[in-house]
Amino acid sequence: MTATTAATALILPGLYDSGPDHWQSAWERADPTCRRVVQADWATPRCADWVATLDAAVAAEPGPVVLVAHSSSCALVAHWAGEASPDALEALRGALLLALGDPEGPRYPAGPTGFAPVPTAPLPFPSVLVASTDDEYVTPATARAYAAAWGSTFVDVGAAGHVNGASGLGDWPTGRALLAGLRA
Repeated sequence: MTATTAATALILPGLYDSGPDHWQSAWERADPTCRRVVQADWATPRCADWVATLDAAVAAEPGPVVLVAHSSSCALVAHWAGEASPDALEALRGALLLALGDPEGPRYPAGPTGFAPVPTAPLPFPSVLVASTDDEYVTPATARAYAAAWGSTFVDVGAAGHVNGASGLGDWPTGRALLAGLRA
C-alpha cells in the first residue's frame, strides 16, 4: 500500500440509521470510498452486536480504514477500540466522531443496551470529536470531557443541532475536510 492510497471511510450511522438528507448518506452517494456499515438492528441494538458488525467490516477491508461515526456510533467506536485486534488497529488511520449521543444523558432514547458506560480509555488511533453547542443528545461539556479522555482533537461546529439531516448541512464540506485530514 502506498502512502497515497485513500483510506476507505466506513460510515457508522447512529440509532435509526442516517436518512437520505444526512451528510453521511450524501458522502456515500458521492464517494465510492465511503461505505456504510449496516447494522441488523437500528432501533434497539445491543452494543456487542454493533461491535461485532464493525469488527467484521474493518476485517473485510483490504486496505487502510477511517471510521466516520455519528451519534451512538461514537460510543460504538470506543467499545470496539477496547476489543479490536492488533491487525484491525493497524489498518485504522483514525476516527471522525460526530455528535456523540451520550447513552448516560437524560435525552438518550430507550431501547439500546450495552452502550453505557462509555469507555474512557484513550483511543489507540488518531481521532477528532466534533460537537455542536446545541445538540440535544450531549452537552458541550460532556463532549469535551470525552474528547479529552479519548485523546481526540475537539472541534466545536457552533449551533448545528445533532449534526444530522435536520441540521441542513447537505454534503457538509467542513466534515469532508476533517475526513481528508484523517485520510492523509
